[in-house]
Amino acid sequence: MYSSIVAFIDDWNHEAVSTQHVLEALTDSSLQQQVTPDDRTLGRIAWHIVTSTPGMLNEFGIKVPFVENADTVPQSAKEIAEVFSRVSSDTAKAVKEQWSDSALTDEVNVFGMNMSKAATLLLLVKHIIHHRGQMTVLMRQAGVSVPGVYGPAREGWAQMGMSAPTI
Repeated sequence: MYSSIVAFIDDWNHEAVSTQHVLEALTDSSLQQQVTPDDRTLGRIAWHIVTSTPGMLNEFGIKVPFVENADTVPQSAKEIAEVFSRVSSDTAKAVKEQWSDSALTDEVNVFGMNMSKAATLLLLVKHIIHHRGQMTVLMRQAGVSVPGVYGPAREGWAQMGMSAPTI
C-alpha cells in the first residue's frame, strides 16, 4: 500500500518502463497470438493494458483522457506501444496533480467496493503486472523474444555469456 504519491509514482514508473519494453518487443504478426479462439489475442491484452489504465483512473476519481478508438485493437504493435507511453505519462502526472499524500487514506467506491485511494493505486499497478505476465507467455508462443523484467529472460542469459537456469 502506498503512503505517499512519490512512492506510487516511483513504483508506477518502474513497472510502466518494464511494460513499455514488453510492448516494444511485440511485432505486428504476434498481435494475433492467442491460447484458444475463446481467449484474448496478444494484441487485445496489450491494448487492454493501454485502454483500461485511463478507465480505471477515471473510476478512481482521477481525470485523465480516455484512449481514442479504445474498442478497436490497432494492427500496429508500434501504435500500441506509443499510446501506452502517453497513457503512462498521463497517469503519473494526473495522480501527482489531483491527489495528495493525505488523501491516500480516503475511501472511494470502485467497481462496487469501498477501498482506500492508496489501495486503488496498488490495484492499478498489479493490473499491468498481471497482464504483462500473460503477454510474455503469448510472446513465447508467437516466437517473440521476451525482454527481462525482474531479471534476465532466457535470451538475456545468453547475452551475458551464461546459460539460463534450468529450474
